[in-house]
Amino acid sequence: MVDSAGPEQSGEQQRPAQGLARYARPALIVGAVLAVVCLALLVIIFFLDTFNATVYSVGGNNVQDNTQEAQDIRGLYSGARAGGIALLVASLLVVLASSVVLYRARNRGNASDGGEDVGFDDLGR
Repeated sequence: MVDSAGPEQSGEQQRPAQGLARYARPALIVGAVLAVVCLALLVIIFFLDTFNATVYSVGGNNVQDNTQEAQDIRGLYSGARAGGIALLVASLLVVLASSVVLYRARNRGNASDGGEDVGFDDLGR
């Protein structure tokens, strides 16, 4: 007797997901990974901004001054910050949309057992 973690092969095959549900799981994974990467990027940018402001203020200057150097320090990572926030929002929208699609398609095409109740002994095989 061979134990396997996967479903037993029967005469009936599960139908593959149709339409958007086919792409929802990979989109969910990609969106979640991008969201984590964007969060890590934003945390790194926060620490770099804090470090630059601290180093600039060691000389007695204030990063909130209206000097060109202070403005350059404040705007140093603004593009990366804006891009990180935009990509974070887009990836969260992808995660939300793919979650909705997966939720709506959760019971479609899963009737491979014919709708029968399966006993404990059948599950243990």
